[in-house]
Amino acid sequence: MAAKAKPNFEKSLDDLEKIVKALESGDLPLEKALEKFEAGIQLSRYCTQTLDEAEKRVTLLMADAAGNRVEKPFDDVT
Repeated sequence: MAAKAKPNFEKSLDDLEKIVKALESGDLPLEKALEKFEAGIQLSRYCTQTLDEAEKRVTLLMADAAGNRVEKPFDDVT
């Protein structure tokens, strides 16, 4: 059995946007709308987790020599 591929953030975000548009249209039967809603929640959680992990990585990269978090506007980063 093949391993399930790791989701891609950009594709997940795009899929989430499509789900939101489908739900906003109001054209889906209730059961289909619930399925889409559930899939959207899962995608939202994945995207949020991915963004949180990226923020942690950036924070680590921006730490000073002592390991203290240093926050700078992106304009100041060179």
